[in-house]
Amino acid sequence: MGVHQRIDRVARRHIVTHVPHEVNFPLYRDIVHFEGLNGPDGIKRKSPAQDEPWHYINPDDPTDTNLLEMIDDHIENMAEALRTDNYTRVAFEAAWMAHAITDGLTPAHHFPLEEKLEQLRGEGIETRTSTKEKIVLPGETPRHKIKNNWEYWGAKGVMTTHFSFELGVATTLSGARLDGIHRFDVGDIAQLEEHGFRELFLHILHDIHSMGMYEEFQKKGWTRHLARETKHELVPLIIKAVCTGWYSAILKSQAAK
Repeated sequence: MGVHQRIDRVARRHIVTHVPHEVNFPLYRDIVHFEGLNGPDGIKRKSPAQDEPWHYINPDDPTDTNLLEMIDDHIENMAEALRTDNYTRVAFEAAWMAHAITDGLTPAHHFPLEEKLEQLRGEGIETRTSTKEKIVLPGETPRHKIKNNWEYWGAKGVMTTHFSFELGVATTLSGARLDGIHRFDVGDIAQLEEHGFRELFLHILHDIHSMGMYEEFQKKGWTRHLARETKHELVPLIIKAVCTGWYSAILKSQAAK
């Protein structure tokens, strides 16, 4: 619903004044080209469960590093593309990295969805090889099948709650001005050089998780308090993280020269 695109646009505005003049950083229109059907969400429609990016992370489990490794790969690939002046690949990696960072910091993506799906399906999520298998959960009996699908898609179901939370975020941001929030600055660059991207990302992840936004939503629905937190805390932290990821790739590309 345009949230990823808006975050990409603002993040690029924030980072562009710090990009070294010799770095050919992609324009917004070229980054956003790799969103939507050309982005990670498009894979879910085109080939369910086949090389499908899984942008979930459990902030309470230090061994859950799959998303962190995925982002690290995007940073390395973007750095290599910058070094070789592969403009299209830079734009692609910037978009997919930003998408992974944004999803990973969104509270709805901190819910242990994979474990819940495996519990309801009685099998691994890699078996969902068609759109129908992704939408309709199996069951040992017709009654059990109805129960599983209600728990997933029914009122306050797992995926219904997930979509409803993200709809609340999208609706809140639809009329919000995002340019006035904290801008990526030299202090952020200094922190990145000292600590590295992963440590900064984890710090932001735990700051967001400690706000308890998804738990509040599960109990009360979308509230004015959640709307304020989204505009003034959640989205600024996500934009800062996207800028940090992009700039990490820039630093790596220059260090290798």
